[in-house]
Amino acid sequence: MLEDLDLSAIQDENARELIVRLLNLIEQVSADLREAQADNQRLRDEINRLKGEQGKPALKAKTPPPSDHSSEKERRKARQRHKRNPKAAITIDREQVLEVDPATLPADAEFKGYEEVVVQDLLVKTDNVRFHKQKYYAPSTGQTYLAPLPQGYAGQFGPGVKALTLTLYFGRGASEPKVVEFLTNANIQISDGEVSNLLIKNQDDFHAEKEAVFEAGLRSSPWQHTDDTQTRVNGQNQHCHVVCNPVYSAYQTKPTKERLAVLEVLRNGRARRFRLNEEALTYLEGVTLSQAARQTLQSECSETEMDQATFQQRLNTWLPTVGTQARKAIGDAAAVAAYHADTDGPVVQALVCDDAPQFNWLTHDRMLCWVPEGRTYKKLNPVVPLHRQQLDDFLKRFWVYYDQLLAFRQHPRPQESARLAVDFDTLFATRTDYAALDQRVAKTQAKKGSLLLVLKYPELPLHNNPAELAVRQRVRKRDVSFGPRTQDGRRAWDTFATLAATAKKLGVSFYAYVQDRIAGSHLIPPLADLVELAAKELNLGWSWFLA
Repeated sequence: MLEDLDLSAIQDENARELIVRLLNLIEQVSADLREAQADNQRLRDEINRLKGEQGKPALKAKTPPPSDHSSEKERRKARQRHKRNPKAAITIDREQVLEVDPATLPADAEFKGYEEVVVQDLLVKTDNVRFHKQKYYAPSTGQTYLAPLPQGYAGQFGPGVKALTLTLYFGRGASEPKVVEFLTNANIQISDGEVSNLLIKNQDDFHAEKEAVFEAGLRSSPWQHTDDTQTRVNGQNQHCHVVCNPVYSAYQTKPTKERLAVLEVLRNGRARRFRLNEEALTYLEGVTLSQAARQTLQSECSETEMDQATFQQRLNTWLPTVGTQARKAIGDAAAVAAYHADTDGPVVQALVCDDAPQFNWLTHDRMLCWVPEGRTYKKLNPVVPLHRQQLDDFLKRFWVYYDQLLAFRQHPRPQESARLAVDFDTLFATRTDYAALDQRVAKTQAKKGSLLLVLKYPELPLHNNPAELAVRQRVRKRDVSFGPRTQDGRRAWDTFATLAATAKKLGVSFYAYVQDRIAGSHLIPPLADLVELAAKELNLGWSWFLA
C-alpha cells in the first residue's frame, strides 16, 4: 500500500497531516530498530569473544550496504582521456648497436639504417667499497691526518642503501622487516636494529628541510586544508595533524587534537602567545561565564602579548576560582587572538576542513567540505517509498547545485555568485513530508556562510580530499608499522611523510631527492624553494589579493 501512496490525493487536511506523522513515526521506529539490532549484535559478539568463541563473520555483500555513504558516483564526471607517449619520459642510460650476422644476409641485402627499440631494465646489485684512506703523521704538530670518506659514506652503509631504506619505508610504506628482507636478498648484510637507526637517527638535515617546507607551505597561500587522525607513539594514543595545499603536505604529530594543538601546528612549532583583547572577548560571548568574570576580563582587556607562563599566572590572579572548562576557553580565545595579530610568521586566513569544534575561531574564515555534507544525506535510510523518492529527488538537486559551484570556480562572475547564493536559499528551503530529511536540510542551511565561502574566494576547493588522502597515507602506514616507539621515530615519521608527499606534488622523485641529499650533491633545489615557485605559478591566493 505504501508504494502507491499519493498524499496529494487525500482531500482532508487533518487526515493528510495524520498520515504524514504516522509515516515519520514508522521511519523513527525503523531507525531505532536498526540501531538496537546493531547494538545487540555487538553485545553478542562481545559475549562470544569473552567465551573464547568467534563473533558473526563479516560477509561481503554483492551490493553496497546501506552504510556505504560515498557520493563518488554522483560526483563522477566523464573524463577526457589524453593519449600520451610513455616512452617520452624514459631516460636513456646507454645505447647499443645490434648488428645482423652477415652470414644470415643474402648477397643483395642493402643497409637501410636502424630501427630503434627502447627496453627498460633495472639493476639491483651491491656496490661494496673498500676504501684505502691515506694517513699522514706530522711530528711538528703531533697529529695524524686521515683522508675523509666521501659524503654519505659515514658508518657501515653508503648513500645507496640509506636512500633505498628511507624510500622503501617512508616512500612506499614497507615495514622494517620487509626492508630488511629486501636488502638481505640483495646481499646487503644488515640487521633490524641497523635499519631502524638508518630510518630515525642523525636526520637533522632532513628535519631542517621539513621545517622549511612547512614554513614555505604556510606562506604559499592564505588558505590551507587540514585534517587529523589518531596515531600511536610508543603505544600511547596521539593525533597526527595534516596541513596541505596543492604544492605541499605537512605532517605534525601532537598528543591531542584540541584547539591549541591545532594552533601550535599552524604556528609551525613557534611558542604559544596570548593576547586578551577585544577579539578574544568576542569569542567568549558564547562561553558560560559569570557576569563578574566577564567584567574582570573586560577590565584586563588590552593588546599586551604574553607568553604562556605569564598569561597563566595573570589568569590565576584575575580569576582564581574559574572552572577548568572556562579557563581553557579563555586560554584558547587569547591564543587565537594572538595568532591573528602575529607578524613573525604566516597567518592562515581560511581553513578548508570539517565542522569539528577544535577548528572554531582558528581562522577568520572556514570553508566546509561539500562532500561530507552530501554524505550526511546518504546516511538517511528511509523505509517508506515516498520518503525514499523525496530523498532521491533532493539529492539530485543537491549534486546539480554542487556542479554549478564547480563551474563557477572555473569562470567566476559577480552575477553568477549572486545567483548561486539565491539558489542556495531556494534549495535548502526545501520542505517535504520526510521529517528527518527536513531536519538535515535545515542543518545545511545553517552552514551557508562556510559552504559558500567559495563565492567570495573562487580558488577555494569544494572538498577536503587532499587532507583526507594525506591522512589516509598515515593510516596505511600505521596499519603496516603500527607506530613509532620513540620521539626520534615520531619526528622521523612526520619529517619523511612531509618530504615524500611534498616531493610527489612537486613532481620530484623522492628516491632521487633522498639520494641527492645523502650524497651531498644538492643538484635538486631545496624543496621549500620549489614550493614557493609552484605557488607563484598557481597563484593560490589570487582572490585575496583582489579583495
